[in-house]
Amino acid sequence: MIEILNPTEVSRAKETGTLVADILQTLKGRATVGTNLLDIDRWAKDMILEAGAVSCYVDYAPSFGRGPFGHYICTGVNDAVLHGLPRDYSLADGDLLTLDLAVSQGGVAADAAISFIVGDSKAAESVAMINATERALSAGIAAAKPGARIGDISYAIGAVLSEAGYPINTQFGGHGIGSTMHQDPHVPNTGRPGRGYKLRPGLLLALEPWVMADTAELVTDADGWTLRSATGCLTAHTEHTIAITDDGAEILTLPGA
Repeated sequence: MIEILNPTEVSRAKETGTLVADILQTLKGRATVGTNLLDIDRWAKDMILEAGAVSCYVDYAPSFGRGPFGHYICTGVNDAVLHGLPRDYSLADGDLLTLDLAVSQGGVAADAAISFIVGDSKAAESVAMINATERALSAGIAAAKPGARIGDISYAIGAVLSEAGYPINTQFGGHGIGSTMHQDPHVPNTGRPGRGYKLRPGLLLALEPWVMADTAELVTDADGWTLRSATGCLTAHTEHTIAITDDGAEILTLPGA
């Protein structure tokens, strides 16, 4: 299903997106050396419920996971790049942590992810990977204009990631979003320009460049959810929810003032 939202629904989506972004920034500030991933999940739960919002994850049970997910946020450390199931692990200095959060509020969902380095260690490889996903996301957003096509976004994202030297996996990527978290169209992280669904004002997309340092192959963890790099290499993941407008793309998952 592809949803086109009306202006009122887009406005509600922006409120949801601000909530997602604010929670992620709060959690980033709390995620220090020694922080347990289960504490991050608990903090996310508390903030979602306090806001009167609904988790998109806790009851989520798609075919590719061993559902229901049962937690409120995805936490990926180092080689874990997607769907990271929170576990009893305390963060160490230099860990590359990805937090991925989706909530629904007022009947509209928003989805975002950030990757950052825990503690004082700032390894060049980790910094480069995070920066590449952020640049790719910016390029994808710039390509998201009315009349453009999904392939234009995918091409823009893929061009940045390829130039940075990272293999690209197309099994998982961006997606439509609206009254539910995951909708059509699928937005691969590489593609051919001029192909795919034509963008229209009112379409919401969650764009999410993610990379693994030296492989495009994923393996599923024993928990049935966490997707890791097949070689154990570092990974990074960045995501925003955007709305297509008459003038281009509006980022909905920015922190509030």
